[in-house]
Amino acid sequence: MKRSRFSDEQIIGILKEQEAGAATAEVCRRHGVSGATFYKWKAKFGGLEVTEAKRLRTLEEENARLKKLLAEAMLDIAVLKDISTKKW
Repeated sequence: MKRSRFSDEQIIGILKEQEAGAATAEVCRRHGVSGATFYKWKAKFGGLEVTEAKRLRTLEEENARLKKLLAEAMLDIAVLKDISTKKW
């Protein structure tokens, strides 16, 4: 997945800037992002603080790592079952 040009802290700052009363279009133009990107960020990070966003990021990374480990284990089990069912 492509990494954003903006860190989580910067994204939250941009969202807070809009919540403070600035027009969404003006905030998007000032930071060089599209409206769709802004609203996607708002859906993901809306209402979060910087520490919560960091925790969310670490949990997502840990979840991805665990999913990869589970997939590898399931593949190993499938191979072992396939080998054990074959007649020699």
